[in-house]
Amino acid sequence: MSEKEETLHRGLEERHINIMALGAAIGAGLFLGSASAIKMAGPAIMLSYALGGLAIFLIMRALGEMATHNPVAGSFSRYAQDYLGPLAGYLTGWNYWFLWVVTCMVEITAVGIYMGIWFPGVPHWIWALSALAIMGSVNFISVKAYGEFEFWFALIKVVTIVLMIVSSLGMIFFGLGNQGMATGISNLWSHGGFMPHGVKGVLMSLQMVMFAYLGVEMIGLTAGEAKNPRKTLARAIDSVFWRILIFYVGALFVVMSLYPWDQIGTQGSPFVMTFARMGIPAAAGIINFVVLTAALSSCNSGIFSTGRMLYNLAEQGQALPLFAKVDKRGVPVPAVLMSVVVLLGGVLLNYLAPKEVFSWLTAISTFGAVWTWVVILLSQLKFRRSLNCHEQAELFYRMPFWPYGSYVALGFLLLVIGLMGYFPDTRVALVVGPAWLVVLGGLYYVLGFNRKAESAERFAQREHPKELV
Repeated sequence: MSEKEETLHRGLEERHINIMALGAAIGAGLFLGSASAIKMAGPAIMLSYALGGLAIFLIMRALGEMATHNPVAGSFSRYAQDYLGPLAGYLTGWNYWFLWVVTCMVEITAVGIYMGIWFPGVPHWIWALSALAIMGSVNFISVKAYGEFEFWFALIKVVTIVLMIVSSLGMIFFGLGNQGMATGISNLWSHGGFMPHGVKGVLMSLQMVMFAYLGVEMIGLTAGEAKNPRKTLARAIDSVFWRILIFYVGALFVVMSLYPWDQIGTQGSPFVMTFARMGIPAAAGIINFVVLTAALSSCNSGIFSTGRMLYNLAEQGQALPLFAKVDKRGVPVPAVLMSVVVLLGGVLLNYLAPKEVFSWLTAISTFGAVWTWVVILLSQLKFRRSLNCHEQAELFYRMPFWPYGSYVALGFLLLVIGLMGYFPDTRVALVVGPAWLVVLGGLYYVLGFNRKAESAERFAQREHPKELV
């Protein structure tokens, strides 16, 4: 096999990426209830999700501008290297790889917990290992197999939320499932007002709301394997904001209309309560199945993301060259295998290590999410300024209100970082996160990745001088 001839295959179709764009933004937390965030803001939590959704839309448009112009594996890590420098690309890539490793560790363990509801006599670690084996195998087959699994997993979540919203609206306006008595929406203001804790409550909830959106930027990682990436990525990103409004804000609207906001979470998942109220006795089982598929979906996406990011880092000379190898099906097998092996160790750690260790790892991952979004915006600013007037006019997909849209989104992320520092529960992220970057930066120089990156850049200048900016 010639290593030069084997590259990633463009096996992801438009329907895969469209549904992945939506599925990536819908996590298990929505089904289990955003109780803690609702307690902070009350019904005004809908404003928090709308504001956060607008910021994410701007971030995704910035990513889309670069991804449609240069659709490559590694996406924002590659753009960071090209426009902010090799060190920025290295830090962003390894940060994102670790972020998804931690997320996958949590999701794999969650699978064991969810399965334990149905099979209490079976040890959780068996289900966790089974989930890792199945999702790992899917990622070894082909990118199209990954796309198909993710399509159906995401579709289950989407259909459930649509049924939830439609049935709830029937109850709110027509009394469906409530003896014909329309419940109305008075709960949105009858318990201390729409904004019971004022603007401070909305601001307090923003940090938690933004973490709920983690994963939506993963669409950019599909750029190197998407069929007709310009068309598919542009459509998927354009739909992100409206889908967030419908699925997050819409779901929260009906839930808080049906139940007093200060009681949500005290009697279990509002999704279970709503389906049970509609006369569906197996409501708890249905929602458990949906949350299970959501966890498997996150695991599946995590293995895909970590594999592609490791592949990209190796291509940039910032990881072992072994991880840049691709088989005949277009799968970066060594990179995917490395991620699966690390996750295998993570399953063991999750049962053996103290809880404090995992709280620190989670802090690193949440800091890494904000870092990734900031890097996307800074890269886009440098990318646009690197183009002449003619090149800017020919851009297929543009960042709206440039450069002010980028500055607004950056300002919003700085506000989120400030809020993280304000609250004791998340303050650790601003200590551990930068410390993690310092460690990564030290390794960058100690392991000689800086010299490898410089050599790769000189080689690229000789091979493709016109492609560099």
